[in-house]
Amino acid sequence: MGIKINTHYQEVKESYLFAEIAKRIRIWQESHPEKADKLIRMGIGDVTRPLPKEVVKALKEASDEMGVAESFHGYGPEQGYDFLREKIQEYYKSFPVDLAKEEIFISDGAKSDLGNILDLFDRGITALVTDPVYPVYVDTNIMQGNKLLYARAGEENGFLPMPDPSVKADLIYLCSPNNPTGAVYDRTGLTAWVNYAKEKNAVILFDAAYECFVEGDLPHSIYEIPGAKNCAIEFCSFSKKAGFTGTRCGYTVVPDSLVFGGQSLRKMWLRRQTTKFNGVSYIVQKAAAAVFTEHGAKEIEENINYYKENAKMIMKTLDELGIYYTGGKNSPYVWMKCPNGLRSWDFFDKLLEEIYVVGTPGAGFGEAGEGYFRLTAFSTQEKTKEAMERLKILLAK
Repeated sequence: MGIKINTHYQEVKESYLFAEIAKRIRIWQESHPEKADKLIRMGIGDVTRPLPKEVVKALKEASDEMGVAESFHGYGPEQGYDFLREKIQEYYKSFPVDLAKEEIFISDGAKSDLGNILDLFDRGITALVTDPVYPVYVDTNIMQGNKLLYARAGEENGFLPMPDPSVKADLIYLCSPNNPTGAVYDRTGLTAWVNYAKEKNAVILFDAAYECFVEGDLPHSIYEIPGAKNCAIEFCSFSKKAGFTGTRCGYTVVPDSLVFGGQSLRKMWLRRQTTKFNGVSYIVQKAAAAVFTEHGAKEIEENINYYKENAKMIMKTLDELGIYYTGGKNSPYVWMKCPNGLRSWDFFDKLLEEIYVVGTPGAGFGEAGEGYFRLTAFSTQEKTKEAMERLKILLAK
């Protein structure tokens, strides 16, 4: 008898959502080479603003350090250098949230940790996700052989589902501001989820990758909610905050008070990382630390405001067209209802074929996403304006 493979991989959809989008764009470009330069991408959540000058300066200085014997760095601590962990620790105090430095783990991005965190838990457990949902939450659990339950999000609850006391789950995935819908939980909503998790003896996996877009009194971190340190792990990223999509750096917070089955999840995660991960490069961590400097923070605020202006353009257009949407405010994503009852992929094809604009079909995020469509604010202001003009002309026909 030969080696046994993980058969759960056969249960994952063959094509990842964004791979399917890329495939359709490629086919369109090959069929319309004369129109390829008119294509405007507002689908994948990749940024367009360059790295802040302060970050680039830190990258260069750290690179120079690596070229001199006296300041060369080899293997670093798998959980991250203290100089970056302490910056993040200080940043959380502005929420205000107090974290121990040892509770902060530097990674190469939130996506990796959201998948790898499942190493801490038994296979075959039950994970509760919202629908629509970021596909990574679903696929990584299928790969583990876990059972999935869905909390439906829709117009009736503002795409912010609340816990159902009759449902029992071991892991609860929450993303706020949400990807894909852009909806944001307030303190009352997150408090309900924290209380639910504690009642069910469950762990919340809280994706805060877009917290930098939050305004006003809405929570940036789940740890702003009393009791959350006893039931939640938080994931965050420099990708959208500071343009690190291609530079790769993020962090995960595992509180010391998270104890399940008599085991400290923080210690388990430390053991996992020191075994399977060699850490983020010194150069990248020095660049990430520059994000929290006075000049770095100012530049990052300018970039985020740039994207917020794009979101305002999208929202203004949809308001003029009388189209329902969520997000835009407190989020770089605008989740719109497809006009005229169109299905998500049909609307995708219509935009691509008729006005050369690419978005993301809501159906790719789950059954509840059918009939909706995601646009991102991460394009340039010029292209966002042009895309909205084309949309108004298209839908005015």
